[in-house]
Amino acid sequence: MRIPADTGAELPRQLRERLSAILGARGVVEGDCSRYHESWGGSFTAPGGFVVRPGSTAEVAGTLAACAEARVAVVPQGGNTGLAGGAQPTRRGAVIVSLERMRALRAIDPVNDTITVEAGMTLAELQARAAEVDRLFPLSLASEGSCQIGGNLSTNAGGTQCLRYGNARAMALGLEVVLPDGQVWDGLRGLRKDATGYDLKQLFIGAEGTLGIITAAVLRLLPRPRDAATAFAAVPDPEAALRLLDHARRHLGESLTAFELMRHECLAWALVALGGTSPFAACHPWYVLIEATGQSAPGTLALPMEESMAAAIAEGIVSDATLAASETQRRRLWAMREGQAEAQKAAGPGIKHDVSVPVSAVPDFLARADAALAAAFPMIRPFAFGHLGDGNIHYNPLGPAGSTPAEVARLRPQVNRIVHDIVVDLGGSISAEHGLGQLRTHEIQRYKAPVERAMMAALKATFDPKGLMNPGKIVPD
Repeated sequence: MRIPADTGAELPRQLRERLSAILGARGVVEGDCSRYHESWGGSFTAPGGFVVRPGSTAEVAGTLAACAEARVAVVPQGGNTGLAGGAQPTRRGAVIVSLERMRALRAIDPVNDTITVEAGMTLAELQARAAEVDRLFPLSLASEGSCQIGGNLSTNAGGTQCLRYGNARAMALGLEVVLPDGQVWDGLRGLRKDATGYDLKQLFIGAEGTLGIITAAVLRLLPRPRDAATAFAAVPDPEAALRLLDHARRHLGESLTAFELMRHECLAWALVALGGTSPFAACHPWYVLIEATGQSAPGTLALPMEESMAAAIAEGIVSDATLAASETQRRRLWAMREGQAEAQKAAGPGIKHDVSVPVSAVPDFLARADAALAAAFPMIRPFAFGHLGDGNIHYNPLGPAGSTPAEVARLRPQVNRIVHDIVVDLGGSISAEHGLGQLRTHEIQRYKAPVERAMMAALKATFDPKGLMNPGKIVPD
């Protein structure tokens, strides 16, 4: 349900006038603000909010200084593609600071393999800018056409190539950050080594805008791959998928870039949502999408991938496999994995979990969670996929066939408790790459040790003593 437009009527008049003077006509959103108030997919809707769109770091600094003086909460917003409600205010009277106008490429240094961009640049544009100088920026997400690098860093995004390249944290060398009182920290250093004290940038990566607003970043670039080989394999169970991961590492080495697991139900609903046919004539319980990339001549990796799959079939690890023979076929295979959001919409309402466990514990987690939910809710339908290579599984059981979103929502607290208790018992995390947002902030209090919660609260109090930066996220109000 959409809320009425709110252009900041609840803000003090003096603050509205001051922000208008700082930002100008282009910097203040008048009229319908619903696209800023509502999260992607409509799961979270803000109770209003005055929306501003600064065009420079100086304007962000002026905005935060004015809000701090007036004691008004600030909620940073990137591409608004998040799934945990981190970019929506939790209370009225907040100022939403959209970074969408701050899209500049500040510098690119192919010799140093770095690129410096403003926080509002979309991930897809960043990838394209890197490609212009024959480099790769390896962060890859289904939402890359809309998500922004500031949001990617603020949630420490992972994606499909984390197995090889790491998450957003591993790609950041330096940041520019506006602190809650309006001061600007210029940490835009393109250094691989810097042993001069605390690595301050790491405090803001994954902090979801609760300690300050990232306005620019220096990011690592890598050699652009010349070759890619992609396979889609059918396996009988997650244990076999784990054996296949070890098998692929031994055969493909450092070229192994992605290793994605999905249930049969995920593939079936993706084909319903997107069209097309399965790569296999028969149905199989589980599937794995495997990709290797490298600097070798195009076509060089095809033979090692083919030999790897043939050996896996001979050893009884894989039931069947197909290899992409062209870029078109490669894109079709990836579409089945990247189309899981559409697949879930087609399948009906479900309960989403973005969890991680040690890679070796993924089969145990899936078996225990499946059994516990089947015992508690026999009509619930399994739906799980994710990044087996780094232990991140999107475990999203679907409600009974024909159930309404409201009916499924009533099951959520019990289902979350069952799933997350198992995750934590296995040494895992209840949020692997989506962030806590407002979805998990209170729930995490059950699972983090008191000393860990105290350290997080102390950091928040140090950087944001007035509690104005994205309140209600990470550290509860």
